[in-house]
Amino acid sequence: MAFVQTIWFKTSRIDEMQKLMDEWSEQGAAQAPGFRGSKVLRDRDNENTFLVVAEFDSYELAMENSARPETDAFAKRMAEMSDGHPAFANFDLIHEDTP
Repeated sequence: MAFVQTIWFKTSRIDEMQKLMDEWSEQGAAQAPGFRGSKVLRDRDNENTFLVVAEFDSYELAMENSARPETDAFAKRMAEMSDGHPAFANFDLIHEDTP
């Protein structure tokens, strides 16, 4: 079953955060087994508030990715740039519409 993880965070350092995400992608994050892709969303109603939506083939593959040392280092850097602690949530994808 497909799996989606979200990361909600606030930051006044989005340019630095975007650079970190770009570096993460360049270092092979997209090569993680089961990784389908991600999106970063800016909340139009709440300043400096963002949501990352990361999609995986399965919960198990997402957890394997989370356990990688590179992923842990990325998460720690992201937390350092956040205003407060990022909030993670895990979802099983049960329905999807595509054009």
